[in-house]
Amino acid sequence: MLLLWLAASVATWVPARWTAQDPQSLELLAGTPINCLLMEKVSPEFLAAASSRGLAVLLTLRPEADLEAVLHSAVHAGLSGLVLEGAFEQAQRERARRALAQTGLPLIELPPRAHLRLDRSGPILGSYQGLWPGIRVSEKGVARAAPTGSPWLETNTGFLRYLRAATDAPIWIANRPPAGPTSMERYLAAVADAAIIGARWVVALDPDFDGRLQRREAKALAAWKRIAEHLKFYEDHPEWRNWKPSGQLAIIIDGTSGALLANGIVDMIAVRHVPLRVVPRQRLSQQALQGARIIVSVDPAALDEAAKQLLRSFTRAGATLLSGPPGWKFPAPTVDQITLDEKGIESLGEIWREVNSVLGRRNLGARLFNVAGMLSHLLASPDGAQLVLHLANFTSYPVENITVHLPGSYTRARLLAPGEPPRELALQQIEEGVAIEIERVSSCAALLLDCKR
Repeated sequence: MLLLWLAASVATWVPARWTAQDPQSLELLAGTPINCLLMEKVSPEFLAAASSRGLAVLLTLRPEADLEAVLHSAVHAGLSGLVLEGAFEQAQRERARRALAQTGLPLIELPPRAHLRLDRSGPILGSYQGLWPGIRVSEKGVARAAPTGSPWLETNTGFLRYLRAATDAPIWIANRPPAGPTSMERYLAAVADAAIIGARWVVALDPDFDGRLQRREAKALAAWKRIAEHLKFYEDHPEWRNWKPSGQLAIIIDGTSGALLANGIVDMIAVRHVPLRVVPRQRLSQQALQGARIIVSVDPAALDEAAKQLLRSFTRAGATLLSGPPGWKFPAPTVDQITLDEKGIESLGEIWREVNSVLGRRNLGARLFNVAGMLSHLLASPDGAQLVLHLANFTSYPVENITVHLPGSYTRARLLAPGEPPRELALQQIEEGVAIEIERVSSCAALLLDCKR
């Protein structure tokens, strides 16, 4: 019973890195959904103050730490658990797991992406490695174009889509901002980049912002309020984390075919706003592919005969199957690698060109217009009664006059956004289903649709 209660408690943690040691700094968390602090050092006085506010405090350890000494004292220190962040040796991780298993305290591991073990149960699945979300710019400050022709979005959503499809565990991504001052818009993008997939970003502030916030400077407090507002927006809708990706394009992929890296085939398709379902090779089944009109098998050589037979049955039923080049093998990612290198992107070119030509102007669940610099993600409720189309704006300005085309019939459409009242939107009947006009999205929004039954 204790373990079940603990697992349920950990699943509701909204994490943030916290550097301040002054118990009074906890006042900054009032009115925010943050209830779990990751700290590299902590005093008994701070722990007592955090406990009185119902906050969990996790001690974060790095590979160079004296693990034995920390494990010995952690149980008696009043901590809520430990975090192993970095490339720990397997023996170190096993010792930590055994030690904390006897105490009931959770151990959260944030390894490099290349060390993720999806077959191991744990309270949280996550990594400290991630891109800082936003639009990639050149040295001259000009937005760069991706191989798709769209603005190059730095995003972790392809990686997170894979984790979300591969596990039922809560997912954290603990990427940090750049060392220099960072705009508020980039923090809001970091929140949305994780949340639209159903993951949580471990909030982390750059040193300049952190210092100004601790000094209670007005601009820092206003930015902090906006970040908290965006966290709360997604925490107010926990049901969305259990909704499944909707759409008629499925991608069969795993860690050996690029799922752990950014800028891969999943991200290439996502920036075109084509709804897609990531299907881990180990979870390939008839149910996982149900309703798919296009199936992309990135590494067909990795499929066993049963999987190949399953794909043949879908093609006989009218689905289009696209496969990676014969004999092509994705290079294994290194510990420090989180993105495809230029050679890797070049290798995916053949797959991308084929996928892009097949996609054309087809509506595979949704078509979006005037959404350059944005990401989207379409989800369906388990009972099929509702859809939610997440929109995340990576630009530094509001995006206006967005149009969404959806197949099917709907009875109601509402636009939800942080800090704004819900807006009822008109449903316009068109040949392929309905069209919906969205006047403006500042940072992020969710288009919630009631399906006609």
